[in-house]
Amino acid sequence: MTDTAADTLLDVRGLQCPLPVLRAKKALNALASGQLLEVHATDPGAVPDFKSLCAQTGHVLERQWEDGEVFGFLIRKS
Repeated sequence: MTDTAADTLLDVRGLQCPLPVLRAKKALNALASGQLLEVHATDPGAVPDFKSLCAQTGHVLERQWEDGEVFGFLIRKS
């Protein structure tokens, strides 16, 4: 978890590319601009995928971390 409270938590642990990003896109579409989505993934490919997602869509990757085998992302919807 993060110090900043997310509006939505998306658990995509165990899913492989491209499912984590596709599910995150769907979750982001349901959020209002400025809201936060926290994602937990186990696919190492999620790291570059979420960076690309944010670069392409204008969403802000506020924080990225690794906790054991879990990769975490905090994304602010643009």
